[in-house]
Amino acid sequence: MQIEIDANKRKLQGKGASRRLRAVGKVPGVVYGGEGAAQSIELDHNNLFHKLRLEAFHASVLSLSVDGIKEQVLLRDVQMHPFKPQVLHVDFQRIDKNKKIHMKVPLHFINADVSPGVKLSGGTISHVLTEVDVLCLPKDLPEFITVDLSEMTAGSTLHLSNLKMPENVEISSLAKGGDDLPVATMIVQRSGSAEESAESAQ
Repeated sequence: MQIEIDANKRKLQGKGASRRLRAVGKVPGVVYGGEGAAQSIELDHNNLFHKLRLEAFHASVLSLSVDGIKEQVLLRDVQMHPFKPQVLHVDFQRIDKNKKIHMKVPLHFINADVSPGVKLSGGTISHVLTEVDVLCLPKDLPEFITVDLSEMTAGSTLHLSNLKMPENVEISSLAKGGDDLPVATMIVQRSGSAEESAESAQ
């Protein structure tokens, strides 16, 4: 299901205008890119604030309706107040359905508890990365990447190249010949007693 958000064109510019918008529960923003000119917009603060709490809102193609005209966009930047739960500004980028996009996608780790490193060696998983930059067409953009930890053993490391990627989705850094970074590592305390007690319990 695609996430939809409503906005209106913003005519007044400047810091003073933005402060007045925030005072009446609005958030100033901008939508740019594609064939259209950059457009200043305003959005309802509470609606936007609650959508920003959704993980998928940060890693999905969104349907942005500006004065009733819908555009396909990506969330590109959010400015938050340093200590208040308040959104100060938001940026959206228009997309072309025929052009590949770069997007940071969260990693969802599963099956750590059944891995040999945890069950047999009493190890713990250290998550080195929590998101990955992917390259794909908008229609293929996943909301998240599943990382299966079920085969991890004591002292092992899972790298980017070990991830099972959805069809037609690439990891940007590997596509460019970048480093095969570690995603997760299995850490085991080398006291011996933890391993012995784990083995005796089998």
